[in-house]
Formats: sequence, structure tokens, C-alpha cells
Amino acid sequence: MPKLELTSQQRSALRAAAHPLHPVVLIGDRGLTTAVLEEIDRTLAAHELIKIRVAGAERAERDAMLAQICETLSCAAVHHLGKTLIIYRPDPLAQQAAQTAENATRAIRRKSEPYVPKKQAAQPRAARPERDSPKDQAAPDAGRKARPSDARGTKAKPARGNRADAGSHGIPRRNSGGSALSLRAGARRGR
Repeated sequence: MPKLELTSQQRSALRAAAHPLHPVVLIGDRGLTTAVLEEIDRTLAAHELIKIRVAGAERAERDAMLAQICETLSCAAVHHLGKTLIIYRPDPLAQQAAQTAENATRAIRRKSEPYVPKKQAAQPRAARPERDSPKDQAAPDAGRKARPSDARGTKAKPARGNRADAGSHGIPRRNSGGSALSLRAGARRGR
């Protein structure tokens, strides 16, 4: 089986994740036997990332054991620190389940369907407000009265009534003009 390769970023993240872990498999004086390989395979299937403790072997022997484990079980060597080996093998079923869960929240829309915002899509179809067609949008403008135009074709301003008693804001006006404050001051002085 092929050996799994990791990028340096993946290796660094896995090394950080393995820091609090304790060794779950111990390779004893007999070395790497088939029973030990089966145990490593079972623990990799259960945990994906494990630490292995090697007892009583030289560095060259530990490197050879790590290479043999990775080749036999198609896993990746994350780190080799002293007599501790860290290896990783992703679980294909867990990865597939995570990918399915991620894609389950996405809305699937055909190219011919109009875009519907998330809040409206969460409502049942019967409760959604229907979009107005261009005909419905033009209808309210047709009911308005057209403003008269002058000879140049521009719209004339609407005529304002010259009422001396009240303006558009409801404050009484006098013929002398001025602001509402000046009118009050004039009323106090006896105008």
C-alpha cells in the first residue's frame, strides 16, 4: 500500500493535536510483529492519530520500524521524537460524513430558478411573498395624475396657496414676512 504524504502545515497541525495524547501501543523487545501491526491498525481506525512507544531499540531500528508501519498500514509519519512515534491515517468514512454534513446545509438551485434569500427560503412556499411582475409595478404609476407641463416640456411646480393664516408648517404668517421667532417677538412688542 502507498505511504500517505502530508504537507508541512498538516504535519504541524497534527503534531500540535498529538501533544496531549499518551502512547496507546507499545512495541516491546520482540520488535514489530504481526500482532503489533494489527493492534496499530485497529487503533488507527478508532483514533486516526496515535502515539506509539518503542522500548529498547536504537534510532536506526526505530526509523526502520516507522517506515515499515507507514508502508504496511498506508499511514503518514507525523513525528519521531526519541522513543515515541506519532502516526496518522484519516478515516475515509468520517471524512465522507463530514463532507456530506457540510453539503447538506447548502441550497441546491437550478440555473433557471430565481434567487431566493435564506430567510424567505426557510419559510414554506405558501407563506412567501410573491414578487411583483413588471406589469404590477407599472400599474400604481398609471393611476397618478399627470402634472401639467410648460411649453418647454418640463414639469411645472405645483402651485402653493398664498394663505396668510398658515403656511405648510402650521405657523401663522403675516404680510411683513420673517421667521416664526421674529413674529413672536413682534407680537410681544405690540405690533
